[in-house]
Amino acid sequence: MEFAVRTWSAGARLGSLQLAAGLQVETPGLLLLTRKGLPAFIPPDLLQNLHPDARACQVTPLHFLESPNATTVAKAGGLHKLVSLTGFGMVAVARDSLMDESNGEGSSKMGASFETSSGRRVVGPAKYMEVVNAFKPDLWVSLPDEVPSWVAEKRNRLSVDRTLQWLDQCLSLQPAEYGNRCLGVVVGSTSLDERIRSAEQTATRNVAGFSLGGFGLGEDAAQRAVQMEAVLTKLPKEKVRHVSGIGLPEEILQAVGAGIDVFDSIYPFMLTKGGYAMTFPLNMENSQRSFDSEPTGEELARSGGDSAKINLRSVAYRLDNAPLVIGCKCYTCRKHTRAYINHLINTHEMLAQTLLEM
Repeated sequence: MEFAVRTWSAGARLGSLQLAAGLQVETPGLLLLTRKGLPAFIPPDLLQNLHPDARACQVTPLHFLESPNATTVAKAGGLHKLVSLTGFGMVAVARDSLMDESNGEGSSKMGASFETSSGRRVVGPAKYMEVVNAFKPDLWVSLPDEVPSWVAEKRNRLSVDRTLQWLDQCLSLQPAEYGNRCLGVVVGSTSLDERIRSAEQTATRNVAGFSLGGFGLGEDAAQRAVQMEAVLTKLPKEKVRHVSGIGLPEEILQAVGAGIDVFDSIYPFMLTKGGYAMTFPLNMENSQRSFDSEPTGEELARSGGDSAKINLRSVAYRLDNAPLVIGCKCYTCRKHTRAYINHLINTHEMLAQTLLEM
């Protein structure tokens, strides 16, 4: 794995992440949310339509504790081969934001407590690395002990100590032939001192990059901004930085502005489940032309949308033959209309979710 920063603008930066088999991921970039190794709604043959905006997936070892388990994945030759997704990078991340909002309870020196599809489980470094090693991922995030913003100072300090201890154990269980693919987790909840201690100690380990954990667990936006800025100044600039637990567009922009390179998000998944499409303009030169032909804010509110998204379940789009976003060149907007997707949703066709998530 190789990472290079091409240019900076204040804290934000553009770069490229070179993964195995010549796969290059442009940063800042999104890791596609997966369930059991594949995106929830987009079939593999359509994933190429997301290029170059998405070239890597976030995969969760928690999904492979039972069926399929690590043995099944290892016998298949790794997760890429098991799910037949060889053209995309895979980053193993412990946290499943859809299933688990960690409250810090249940974790112990034996391992971290997670909510899984088979109930709450305590997963230690040995079990975690058994699954990660079976994956043969392009990158993997070490096992963290994440706690919410309201925990006591003593519990927060313990979470930092445990995360560092588990990082050392995870590194010792990483096969030497895989090379250095670990992203060490930085935790510390809302304590700036503990965040900085975690960052400084993690930076002394032999890791390929860093993952900022413990966000999206009760802190406010102002706290998050201060913590990210303080933490990132303590980390080597030449190594890749990942964040988990945030997802709203404004949160992603805040993170990218601070210097985050790679992120995962459940926001597109949740909008898709609700029948929504994101419609905020990406090309500011065309934004006014697009907005001139759009419904007013009051009309959008009545249909269940706003200036950043539209509700395709609404009867307001039953006869609307416009694309989701006028001028957009994505697969969905080039080939399909709002009226068609409204029809797919109301007749419970799975294609609706596929088109919305794309």
